[in-house]
Amino acid sequence: MVAVALVDAEGRVLVQQRPPGKPMAGLWEFPGGKVEPGEVPEAALVRELAEELGIEAEPGALTPIAFASETLGARHLLLLLYRADAWQGTPEPRHASALRWVHPAAMRALAMPPADVPLVDALERLLSSSVSA
Repeated sequence: MVAVALVDAEGRVLVQQRPPGKPMAGLWEFPGGKVEPGEVPEAALVRELAEELGIEAEPGALTPIAFASETLGARHLLLLLYRADAWQGTPEPRHASALRWVHPAAMRALAMPPADVPLVDALERLLSSSVSA
């Protein structure tokens, strides 16, 4: 699985709310999805961003920043998180109930899937170091 932290000029990150009828409905997550057979993670993320949010991103504009490993019942999930600071278009919730721009520290107050939670600390450290650098 791949996910992205879309970071705006104010250092906020886009999260989306899982829609009713899906596993973990109502939880807030980083946009992303499955890597199809034969697909590299960056290409999968570009495809998922177009499908889920209606935006275009270049594979070269995606920077890998962290990963999470989580057991979900009988499955095991490996989630790769990328950062993107540039994309074309305005994100819209095509496969989500809602979108929200939040600072990483505020993500702790959101109900998130288990695999997304440990990524918040890594993202906060990364964004705070890029602000102070």
